[in-house]
Amino acid sequence: MKRRSVNRKPGSRWRMLVAACALGAFFGGLPTGAVAQTVDRFADASRLVAIGGAVTEIVYSLGEEGRLVARDTTSSYPEAALALPDVGYMRALSPEGVLSVSPTAILAAEGSGPPTTMAVLEKARVQLVLVPESHSGKGILEKIRVVGKALGVEDKAEALAERVGKELQEAETAATAAAGGRRVLFILSMQGGRILAAGSDTGADGIIRMAGGTNAVSGFSGYKQVSDEAIAEARPDVILMMDRGDGSGVSDADLFAHPAIAGTAAGANKALLRMDGSYLLGFGPRTASAVRDLSAKLHDVETATD
Repeated sequence: MKRRSVNRKPGSRWRMLVAACALGAFFGGLPTGAVAQTVDRFADASRLVAIGGAVTEIVYSLGEEGRLVARDTTSSYPEAALALPDVGYMRALSPEGVLSVSPTAILAAEGSGPPTTMAVLEKARVQLVLVPESHSGKGILEKIRVVGKALGVEDKAEALAERVGKELQEAETAATAAAGGRRVLFILSMQGGRILAAGSDTGADGIIRMAGGTNAVSGFSGYKQVSDEAIAEARPDVILMMDRGDGSGVSDADLFAHPAIAGTAAGANKALLRMDGSYLLGFGPRTASAVRDLSAKLHDVETATD
């Protein structure tokens, strides 16, 4: 069976991540019964495929990376993971790409797909564990425990969950005091001048709240295009965006030239934060660090603009 080629074009991972967030409601889960081979613990995890950046990070954090034979495109951390074969983007997988590495087990973040691919994997009789997705500290600990159980290393998972849980609690407590509840507008994209922003029930909303900020547009769920009037009513103190690292996306100048943004405090003060997308929105073992970093940046914005 021919192996799926690895996509290593600069910036392609972030463009796919943008599309994933925008279409999250569509690909948010799999139809009931789509994968009959879903289990809680693998019978044989000697040839493991990890799908989802946080899932792969957890495998490494547990010291179980020796089982990995492949990962998906979003699994870019730690750097060692990049040496593994890339079976494709987690929401646009092909059966050929996943099965080309002859896996005995698949760990996949909830929402991986499309469902047609998962149905083919069912027929291939490869055991699969779906790792639940949740944008909270509690959800991160659940991910760790689910991965640990699947790999038969519950003790290691519990130790990791205890450490990560303590780090998250400390980071969130400090963030509540430091960030000052700044109103944050997370912009996913601004194609054609149309702002696609993060509402509630999104990774952006979750990390903003954990970092002690306030999501400026929480009146809807998911990622949606918002009007100029809605931006004005949101009154953002700061704009938060993903740093794609390749110069793609909207420039600072174009962002602040947008009429809706220019009329806000964020626009007047040129208050813009950019952070690595997988780090900011991964909700994995590094999230406590992301909370601390975002909180510190929000505090700096507050100090500079008040």
